[in-house]
Amino acid sequence: MTYEEFLESISGKAPPDQLDPWLTALWYERKGDWDRAHRIVQELPDRKAARIHAYLHRVEGDLWNSRYWHRQAGTSLPEHLDEEEEWEMLVTALLIGEPITP
Repeated sequence: MTYEEFLESISGKAPPDQLDPWLTALWYERKGDWDRAHRIVQELPDRKAARIHAYLHRVEGDLWNSRYWHRQAGTSLPEHLDEEEEWEMLVTALLIGEPITP
C-alpha cells in the first residue's frame, strides 16, 4: 500500500484488512478515535508500539507520558517535527518497512 492509498482509506468506515496493528492504530487516530488507537498499541509489547504510544500521548498533550514511551521505544521526542509531520513520518516508515525513529 502506498502512502496515498493509506490516506484515501481513511475516508472508509473501517481500516483495510491488510493493515498491521501499528498502522491500524495510526489509521484510527487519524479518524479521530484516539481511544481505540491507544487500546491497540497498549496491547502490543514491542518498540514500534511504544513509539506510536509516544506519538499518541504527544497528540493528547501529555508530554511527560510521551517522553516515557519514547524511552521505552529507544527514541526521543522529535521536537523538530510538528504532530502532522510526525504522523506522516510514522506512517511512511511503517509502510516501507523502515524503523520508526526518531
